Amino acid sequence: MLRIVVLGAAAGGGVPQWNCGCRVCNASRTARPELQSSQASIAISADREHWFLINASPDLRQQLTATRQLHPRAGSLRHSPIAGVVLTNGEVDAVAGLLSMREGSPFAIYAHPRVLSILKANSIFNVLSEKNVQRQPISIGEVFEPVLPNGGPSGIEILPFEVAGKRAWYLEGKTHPAGDDGEGDTLGLRISDKATGRHFYFLAACAQVTPELKQRLGGASLIFFDGTVWRDNELIAAGLGAKTGQAMGHISMSGENGAIAALTDLGIERKIFLHINNSNPALLHDSPERRAAEGAGWEIPTDGMEIAL
Repeated sequence: MLRIVVLGAAAGGGVPQWNCGCRVCNASRTARPELQSSQASIAISADREHWFLINASPDLRQQLTATRQLHPRAGSLRHSPIAGVVLTNGEVDAVAGLLSMREGSPFAIYAHPRVLSILKANSIFNVLSEKNVQRQPISIGEVFEPVLPNGGPSGIEILPFEVAGKRAWYLEGKTHPAGDDGEGDTLGLRISDKATGRHFYFLAACAQVTPELKQRLGGASLIFFDGTVWRDNELIAAGLGAKTGQAMGHISMSGENGAIAALTDLGIERKIFLHINNSNPALLHDSPERRAAEGAGWEIPTDGMEIAL
């Protein structure tokens, strides 16, 4: 049985964001501490002993401390149940946490060559010695099985696929280390339990729901889907930023072309938003936006939520 733990559900900066005084951040610091959330990542396991992270958020150290399933084995001086990290993009939100895993425990990084090229081009990631931390390229449309530290099978199969998005924001206007042509900057994942055949989808970033994506997700048991903003111009209207959701490579929850409308009536059993920005009013339990999302069958997760598939 596949186990999934939501390590964090928030977008970049988390909730509260360190320098933000918006109503969600202020409420989370005072009367509504339950609104607090770390930056988006999940952990998966087929045996409850070895775990793989999907993205390594800047909050990873905090997440590992808070998640008992990821603690070192009792009685061991040095041990980690984390066998690998799968990266879906090269954004700071997805890769910065790798630097919190530099203490010598062996694990593997699985990522598209375009994302691996970003790690290679930035010498700070050399603290992850490739003697202990193998970097394994993955390809769009090709299933792979991440392996355990002893080389054995994990029981998990992952199919990476391309979704609409954009390159990491810090590379805007610059030459990509892998060149400016090619796909692979933003991936979705289909994650399957080999023993049961059950699978789910993970899309932390998505700029558009295409007909091909609808067909792929139709009938899914579970999806984690990009929930960054409620409205495309949300950050601008709130005075919190100068970019739309689309400009950042994220679809809105609401609207005619938003995720809620686009993914309705597809027979998806369970739909969970992830990577939710502090500006998003759907985070507030008593907001009309939250009621609209839940009324359409969507969940807003909390850190530490565990799901058995």
